[in-house]
Amino acid sequence: MKTKESVYTQHEENTEWSNKLDFYKDEVRILTGRLKEIASKNTSAEAMVETERFQNQLMIQENAINEIFHLIKNNEKILEKEVDKNPIAVDHRKIIYHTKEKDIIVSFEKNFNQLRSDFNRFAAKWM
Repeated sequence: MKTKESVYTQHEENTEWSNKLDFYKDEVRILTGRLKEIASKNTSAEAMVETERFQNQLMIQENAINEIFHLIKNNEKILEKEVDKNPIAVDHRKIIYHTKEKDIIVSFEKNFNQLRSDFNRFAAKWM
């Protein structure tokens, strides 16, 4: 059985997730700047390999952020259609919960937090 939730609750979650993704996008920019600083100061082969790895990981995370934004926008379109069907009763109606989007954002945050932790250890070693 699929869980159902109100349109408003799902919209609030989409807004919260979008705000989190904006934060993570800023975080990627900050980490990329720190990475460039580390690369300019450390030209050893070991540092360069690690720098390239983190550069690739940050690009992957940035792409994931963009994909999740797209999922959220699509989910918002579904919510809007639901409201358009019957705007008067929308606060009483429940629709299938956006479990897929929630699972993706939870997984993304877990991966991003691990990457940030790994990056901070790397930065501490090379700065």
